[in-house]
Order: sequence, then structure tokens, then C-alpha cells
Amino acid sequence: MDQKQTVQAGNREYKYGFETDIEIETVPKGINEDIIRLISSKKEEPEFLLDFRLKAYRWWKEQREPTWAHLDYPPIDFQNIRYFAAPKKGAQYDSLDDVEPEVLRTFERLGIPLDEQERLAGVAVDAVFDSVSVRTTHQSMLAQYGVIFCSFSEAARKYPELIKKYLGSVVPSRDNFYAGLNSAVFTDGSFVYIPPGVHCPVDLSTYFRINAKETGQFERTLIVADKGSRVSYVEGCTAPMRDENQLHAAIVELVALDDAEIKYSTVQNWYPGDKNGKGGIYNFVVKRGLCKGVNSKISWTQVEAGSAITWKYPSVMLKGDNSVGEFYSVALTNNKMQADTGTKMIHMGKNTSSTIISKGISCEQSTNSYRGLVRMSPGAENSRNYSQCDSMLVGDECFANTFPYIEVNNDSSTVEHEATTSRLSADQLFYLQSRGLDMEAAVSLLVNGFCEEVFRTLPLEFSVEAVRLLEMKLEDSVG
Repeated sequence: MDQKQTVQAGNREYKYGFETDIEIETVPKGINEDIIRLISSKKEEPEFLLDFRLKAYRWWKEQREPTWAHLDYPPIDFQNIRYFAAPKKGAQYDSLDDVEPEVLRTFERLGIPLDEQERLAGVAVDAVFDSVSVRTTHQSMLAQYGVIFCSFSEAARKYPELIKKYLGSVVPSRDNFYAGLNSAVFTDGSFVYIPPGVHCPVDLSTYFRINAKETGQFERTLIVADKGSRVSYVEGCTAPMRDENQLHAAIVELVALDDAEIKYSTVQNWYPGDKNGKGGIYNFVVKRGLCKGVNSKISWTQVEAGSAITWKYPSVMLKGDNSVGEFYSVALTNNKMQADTGTKMIHMGKNTSSTIISKGISCEQSTNSYRGLVRMSPGAENSRNYSQCDSMLVGDECFANTFPYIEVNNDSSTVEHEATTSRLSADQLFYLQSRGLDMEAAVSLLVNGFCEEVFRTLPLEFSVEAVRLLEMKLEDSVG
């Protein structure tokens, strides 16, 4: 058995680990102003975006990589990464006919057919392959409602005023180390604008696929829901199995104006490395929403089941009075995966409310940490937060941690926090096995019950996918 076969045998549960053999164009390794100019020119960006990138880079190179997360990994050599990779045909596509057949077959294997006739009627998808968006479906139908759904590169060319107005308005380029890095070298991603009063007729979705070696993926997503509008957005992702670690450092910005609602769901399934902790994706992502208008609402739902290391805190800034923030999360770690994830709810407006439901499942030798911040600002009168953080340990060598930060700066607000840590119950397993279930079925039933409160917030088809994903991850995790 050769090395590749050995890796595959040790990772039977990761069926998305194949590599697409196509010619690619890349930029030289490393990050500097010439590389940034080259990326910007390939994407034919307006001048203001190049200025945005260069300012971000000049700030970033003066910063040090943060070390406060409860994670253990070797230093990242940022000069040994290629910051752009695309299929040989180039960085832009005018139609599906321009896309290499191998790339189309890749998305078919992933269950994401890009032919609109083969797509589910209720979901439009933007497919991102390495550093470029290769196809966005249902654009014509969405345009009838005034909805803009396209790649970030296309939006920069066609709607520069919207990009100039909202880019960096929620996550400034100087917000943190990885926000600065992404702002300097981001490639593709998705842009969504929902006009006033429109309820988007279908769910929108972006699927991120890393394929090329020695590269990172640095996408950017920007969603703006204008007054009285609604949208549901779903994100998925996979990568080939490799012995080397690859960096994924993205930014997601959400803006909800008066009476608008954004529901953002993620099923994260990056390659997590093998049983010995070799390989896998470093997933360092900044996700933040701004409830800018009164009565606005932003809801995050995430299922984290991949990546060697996950470092992510989808957050909501509740600026508008009566605005609502929600966070529902399941994070499952097995083998030697590490996750430090949670949320921030920053209450600024009056009568704002937020809910945090976090479920962490730790298996084998993995580490799973919840880290959260709830802040009641002086002006957040009569605001309320409820947080519930539950951890389940499956095995004797795994760890679960909770790091809650609570800051209350006015007397009229209420904050509640509950946290539990438990082991998979031997009594419950015995009971279920005595009723005819085998060990894996019993574990799956108990874990799905543990996560049910989060799963029911996902769109139906993605809820089914999330349940299956956890079942695959739990196979062989219980002795």
C-alpha cells in the first residue's frame, strides 16, 4: 500500500478528499506589494480596491500573529504560501461553457451540479474553486426580484458603489491579524444585495472548494439586506486530503438595515487531517454581522465537523433598537482536531436581545473550546441575553473548555449563562443496546438528540446533511 492509499484507508469517512487533476495558474509564493498588485490586476479591480488591499497589507506586516487561543500548532510561514490559484482558463468566466469539464465534474461529485436544470429549485449556488468563482446559478430569476447574487469579483466591477459603501464596514481591515491578511489578499467569494421589502424567493448558497497544493484560500463574503428584506444563506466547503496543512482565512460581513433579517448557516467539512494529526486545514475565519437598523435580526447556525484547527467566532453587533442576534452551533472534534470557537453578542441599542446555544462534542484525543463574549453597553437599556453552552465528552483522552466573557455596563439589562459538561452516558448506551441498537447507532441517536436544538434551525436538506456528517465522524470514535 503506497502513502496515498494509506492516508485514504485511515480516512474512509472523508469521501471528499479527492484531487482534481487540471492545469492551474498561480502566483509566486509569498506576500508583498507586487503580489497584491498582481492579484488585483488578474481580477481587473477598480483602483479603490487596490488601495484598500495595500493599506491593509502595510498595517498587517507590522502585526504579530495572535497566540491567545487555546490551540497548539507550529508557526505559519506566510511567505511559503501561494495567495492565488485558478484553473488555467483564467480568473473569470462568462458562461458555463468556459469552465473546464473536470471542474464541473468535481462539483457534480461533491453533490453540487452547476447546471441550473439539475439544481434544486429552492437553492441558488455560487461555486468557488480555489481563488475564483466558476459559476453562479439562478441569477436571471433573482434579478427579476432585484436581488443581486454574484461573485465578489463581479460585484467589484458591476456595483463598485455598493462595495465601496459596505466593504470593511463591519470587519475593518485593521480589526485583527487575520482580517488584515484577508483584506490584503482576498480573492473571490460572494456578494448579495436584497432590495427593500424583498423576501428572497430561494435560499442562496456558496460552496468553497480548495484544490491546488501549496495555496491558501482567502475568500470574502458580503451580504446586505436592505429595509424590510429577508434572506437565507448557506455555506459549505471541502478540500483534498494532503499531508501538508493549508490555510483558509476568510471574512464574512453581514449588514441588516431596518426590519431586515439574515439567516446564515454553515456546514463546515474541511479536511481535518489523519488520525495522527497529520495534514488538514487551518480554518481561521472572521464572521460578523451588524444589526444596523431597528427591529433587524441576524441568525448564525454552524455545524463545525472538519478542519485540523478551527478558530472562528460568528458575532452580531446589535446597534439598532429592538434588534435580535442568534447563534446556534455544533462543533464536533475527533482524532487530534482542535477547535476554539464561539460568538460575540455586542448590545448597543435599546431593548436588544440575543440567544447563544452552543453544543460541543469531543472525541478521541481532540480539544474543543467554547469562547464567547456578551457585552451590554451603557446605552443598551432593557436588553437581554441567554447563553447555554453544553459539552459532551466521548472517551477518556479528549478535552472540553468554556471561556465565557460577560461585560454588563447598565443596570437594566439581564444576562443569563448556563454551561454543562457530561460524558456519554453508559446507562443510556446500555439501555439502547438492550433494545437492539448496535453501539454506533446508539451513539448516533444520543448525539443527535444532544444537538437537535441546533439542527432544527438549519434548512431541511442541510439538516439532513449535518446529521449524516456527524454520524460519519462518530464511526469508530467509540470503543
